[in-house]
Amino acid sequence: MRRHLLTTTAAMLLALTGSAYAGMDEAKAFLDKEIGDLSSLDRAAQEAEMQWFVDAAKPFAGMEIKVVSETITTHEYEAKTLAKAFSDITGIKITHDLIGEGDVVEKLQTQMQSGENVYDAYINDSDLIGTHWRYQQARSLTDFMANEGKDVTNPNLDIDDFIGKSFTTAPDGKLYQLPDQQFANLYWFRYDWFNDPKIQEEFKAKYGYDLGVPVNWSAYEDIAEFFTGREIDGKKVYGHMDYGKKDPSLGWRFTDAWLSMAGNGDKGIPNGKPVDEWGIRVDENSRPVGSCVARGGDTNGPASVYAIQKYLDWMKAYAPAASQGMTFSESGPVPSQGEIAQQMFTYTAFTADFVKQGLPVVNEDGTPKWRFAPSPHGVYWKDGMKLGYQDAGSWTLLKSTPDDRAKAAWLYAQFVTSKTVDVKKSHVGLTFIRQSTLDHPSFTERAPKLGGLIEFYRSPARLQWSPTGTNVPDYPKLAQLWWQAIGDASSGAKTAQEAMDSLCAEQEKVLQRLERAGIQGDIGPKLAEEHDLEYWNAEAVKAGNLAPQLKVENEKEKPITVNYDELVKSWQTN
Repeated sequence: MRRHLLTTTAAMLLALTGSAYAGMDEAKAFLDKEIGDLSSLDRAAQEAEMQWFVDAAKPFAGMEIKVVSETITTHEYEAKTLAKAFSDITGIKITHDLIGEGDVVEKLQTQMQSGENVYDAYINDSDLIGTHWRYQQARSLTDFMANEGKDVTNPNLDIDDFIGKSFTTAPDGKLYQLPDQQFANLYWFRYDWFNDPKIQEEFKAKYGYDLGVPVNWSAYEDIAEFFTGREIDGKKVYGHMDYGKKDPSLGWRFTDAWLSMAGNGDKGIPNGKPVDEWGIRVDENSRPVGSCVARGGDTNGPASVYAIQKYLDWMKAYAPAASQGMTFSESGPVPSQGEIAQQMFTYTAFTADFVKQGLPVVNEDGTPKWRFAPSPHGVYWKDGMKLGYQDAGSWTLLKSTPDDRAKAAWLYAQFVTSKTVDVKKSHVGLTFIRQSTLDHPSFTERAPKLGGLIEFYRSPARLQWSPTGTNVPDYPKLAQLWWQAIGDASSGAKTAQEAMDSLCAEQEKVLQRLERAGIQGDIGPKLAEEHDLEYWNAEAVKAGNLAPQLKVENEKEKPITVNYDELVKSWQTN
């Protein structure tokens, strides 16, 4: 009896730690039920990778780890399906919290400021790469994988397979974050309307060139004018869609690279150097030296003001009146309702919502009536500049997290981004991080129902889309300034020039505080002397750079369009 009780007690303890049933049987059951053929690895390689996780996790079996991310479809799949599978296979219990994007940053800031271990790992935007590098509170994953985390780093992780690794690499050449999901802002248009012979004929007669995907803002403007107020399929349609409510989401609308599309900043992939798409200039040591034109920045330069003015003009003239009072989340589904001809700025995270059966923008056979294409660029844009924004939610380990907890969390981060699971995860969330996933035959098969998303991600054009870069020294502090400044322009309280003058001045106040505090050491801000636009433009030209550019006299350049199908063919031949 006593022996029976001891055996029962031991079994209960093992069950409570979560390690009683962890191992390859659970891994094989997971592969059978959840993965199948949707992996870039064959079954033998999947099992080998799972065996590595089983073995590497043994010292941490029974630990309870907490991680956090924003609430999007990809992370919901991780939290509800992959976290349980990981716990079953490794015996490490994972709590994957889903909260708002702003709340993730707030929790991260709390841990950075207090040193208390709020979460064991964070999926936060790679937009914070400049913050993490300068404050040195995030672990360098390059160093971690080579040293204290070597025993828990998957030999099959294959960092070079991650298409966004340049986004999470700091000027010191080290990786600070591991991409978990990515999505871009792309041009969206009604392919069926653009290919209607009658509409094509009317457009050509009015504007003298072919209706097609706009290459520049001048053509986008003509197309917006052409479609606005027309009746198609019994509905009044609009040539443009956007949102304008003074709300934090208005800030993302602009920090997510709107100014770069206009031609703000300098050439450089993934970000302009020395002046980036926020208009922040850095010196040769990557120290931020200014945001305003007076210090060599470009936040209030002609290209930026042009970007804001076009945003204001187009929303007023070509978008539904209600858009002015909408937030990001309210405006997002509007194009899928069938009354919008094109949208310059559409997050591909909405793809799954745009292809649902029964929508006015989806054919009976499930193929979309719309397509994604590269966004057009403004009159200040030059070859070699980034063209748009790509979100890259990325795993971050803070130094304030104890080593054993960081190691266990790192195992989970690698599991949910592993080659074994990434193809399946990408089919669920459509947020691609690996080249091997993009190359998988299942996406070739699915591509016709995703409106050009796969074609774009497989194309060389993808490289021109990138997140906020390393010029931004404190993303949380600086990003919150944008929605207030742009909101003043959107509401009519300030002109575009006044709004950007105010924004760059507020950004420089933050840079100045960081310089005085000295908290970021010799890679923190060091403000430059003030001069006029002509001085800084001459300095840029002398150095072979662009920003800040002088005002272009005629900002309505010759409109250019391209046939969508020919564009896709050109990608496939490259």
